[in-house]
Amino acid sequence: MTPSMINGLLASRSFGILARVLLTFVFWSSGLAKVIDFGGAVAEMERYGVMPAVPMAIAVIIVQLGGCALVISGRWAWLGAGALGVFTALTIPIAHAFWTMTGEAAFIEMMFTFEHVSLIGGLVMVAILHREARVAGAPALAGF
Repeated sequence: MTPSMINGLLASRSFGILARVLLTFVFWSSGLAKVIDFGGAVAEMERYGVMPAVPMAIAVIIVQLGGCALVISGRWAWLGAGALGVFTALTIPIAHAFWTMTGEAAFIEMMFTFEHVSLIGGLVMVAILHREARVAGAPALAGF
């Protein structure tokens, strides 16, 4: 049985928003950094061989910031979570291909990959909870 204080916290609209802001931190902070330093974003695309670099940098910014906005707002959160999850999965072979490396570099990239897989799981949970809230007829953002 969950203590009433914890129940209240988990049902809180504010706590739900905070949780979604924290879950998406890695995406919105990266998206904002790319907007602030667009040249750096383009150079990052080029470094990983993602071409054409300028349109791909723009697409990444849109996915990161747009996906976060949907998840945090609770409106079409399933779509935002799905977009961020697919984006995260695609970064693994592009930027974290540990299986092509050796030594410490391989280990570090493998750990990034494991973190990415866990983050994808959290995004899937957002989509599941969003669906359950809608099926239950909960208003947008109510405890979610």
